[in-house]
Amino acid sequence: MIGAILPIALDAVRGLVTSPAAATASAATAGGGFQQAMASAASDAVKTLKTAETTSMAGLDGKASVQQVTESVMAAERTLQTSLAIRDKAVAAYQQISQMQI
Repeated sequence: MIGAILPIALDAVRGLVTSPAAATASAATAGGGFQQAMASAASDAVKTLKTAETTSMAGLDGKASVQQVTESVMAAERTLQTSLAIRDKAVAAYQQISQMQI
């Protein structure tokens, strides 16, 4: 299940880092702080999803408790929902900017 979600999450996180809205915002800040923050958040999100997948597989092998599996899957779900919400906000902001009259 997490293996099926992981590509979707990676696409969502990569879209945050490489979206035109993020590129414009990072260019506006000195030193690329926004871009670094987004890249760090993206790598943390991927790490959380991979940890959940590893814990789930360990649970199937009997090496992790049900509580550990549940906690890691819930953390992965929260991370994915947060990533998608941020992506949606970035897309909405970009669409608003693109609809402005010059």
